[in-house]
Amino acid sequence: MNATGYDLFGMPWVKQIVQLFNNFGWALYIVGIVVALFDFAIESQNGRGDPKALALNIMKGFFAVNLFCTVPVQLYGFTVSLQSSMSSDLTSFISPEGSGTLLNACLDALNEFLFGPLLGILIAIMMGFAVIKVFFASIKRGGILLIQIAVGAMYMFSVPRGYTDGFIMWIKQIIATCLTAFLQSTMLVCGLILFKDYWLLGLGVMLAAGEIPRIAGLFGLETAARPNINGVINTAQSAVHLKQMVSAVGKK
Repeated sequence: MNATGYDLFGMPWVKQIVQLFNNFGWALYIVGIVVALFDFAIESQNGRGDPKALALNIMKGFFAVNLFCTVPVQLYGFTVSLQSSMSSDLTSFISPEGSGTLLNACLDALNEFLFGPLLGILIAIMMGFAVIKVFFASIKRGGILLIQIAVGAMYMFSVPRGYTDGFIMWIKQIIATCLTAFLQSTMLVCGLILFKDYWLLGLGVMLAAGEIPRIAGLFGLETAARPNINGVINTAQSAVHLKQMVSAVGKK
């Protein structure tokens, strides 16, 4: 399931889209350096300029603009590969023929436990809900990652100016995307394995797989973007400073 989202980045037209946002990020980075130099000139007139901080922020921006398009894709690919390998190892202990027989074994368990017709239908519906929820979350995760890369280009204007709060939040969102991709699929496989012998426990684990994004969000790792008020305020202040400096140069 996760490999479907990762294969999206192997398509030529998707690579062109990523390259477009990479170029856009470089353009914003250069503009951010120019604005950072204006800010430094204004602060230096008041005796508060810090050339070391300016150089450090420009260096941070250089690394960020070089890596924001490649690291998320490589990290997601590593997560998909690790999850596939772990799931294969887990299912090999249960079904030597491969993971394809695991779901059939769970369906056979419904008959072995001799559930009543209503209870069996209810359990089958809950299993289907858990599997379908994780399935759709997995296949749309590649598109989410592509959107996050596009949004990451916007932060290249702020990083060389020293405003990294929004970019750090963006990094957390990338980590959350990869973490949920790994944990959801792994928990689903663990639930299917447990269902063969402990159906109630396995059903609970499968349903818990859908709660992983919400739990990760409680610890600051969420895929949903939130507005960064500090970034908006800093951008407005920089625009005011730039206007003041241009006005002062015009008067001279």
